[in-house]
Amino acid sequence: MSLPVHVVPTLGGVTVGATVEVTGDEAHHAVAVRRLRVGEPVVLTDGAGRSVTGEVASTGKRVFAVTVAAISDGARPEPELVVVQALPKGDRGELAVEMLTEVGAARIVPWAAARSVAVWKGERAVKSLARWRSTAREAAKQARRSWFPQVDELASTADVSALLGAASLGVVLHEEASVPLASLEVPAAGPVVVVVGPEGGLTEAEVATFAAAGASSVRLGAEVLRTSTAGVAAAAALLSRTPRWS
Repeated sequence: MSLPVHVVPTLGGVTVGATVEVTGDEAHHAVAVRRLRVGEPVVLTDGAGRSVTGEVASTGKRVFAVTVAAISDGARPEPELVVVQALPKGDRGELAVEMLTEVGAARIVPWAAARSVAVWKGERAVKSLARWRSTAREAAKQARRSWFPQVDELASTADVSALLGAASLGVVLHEEASVPLASLEVPAAGPVVVVVGPEGGLTEAEVATFAAAGASSVRLGAEVLRTSTAGVAAAAALLSRTPRWS
């Protein structure tokens, strides 16, 4: 059985035998909701590659302490998978973020596509981005990731074009494309950028802009997937042909 994972701001300078405190909401949920007990083994991670394993030494109302028994430093996974997700309607954005985090995306970029039904503006934008980031954090803990994904601020089409221009491989999922995703060669390193369009599909202008940036329009198969699931299907197809999944 996998040990529970909790997040701390940093594990820099921590050594075996040291005591690390977990505070705030993270500790409250562990102690008050999950009923964490002294002596229970847990994993702490900073989400930036370092994790420690140890036993709970003490608990309080909104705090618990862990005595470090082992330290693990993981290399950043390569290639770096970047998924640009057009804003879906309802709670499908959080579903997409959850699955993309579990499958191994390093960076998730919310995108205001021309045909996106959802609109992020003002207070709604702040709250929506916070939900995406919270979802990514919890999904990363569930997936036992030592490197947590970055969830960017809302991107424009020009921002996405710039990402594609700097990518080792850039692909745009498009149901009318003739090139199958499975035919592409996946680089072993560098950013691999996948663009997922909205429910209403991509506009001709968006497809042309991304092609000019060096991206390839590809199709997954004969089926047309929802925007919230297309990204994870593409990510899995790409990662299956890299050392990360071999």
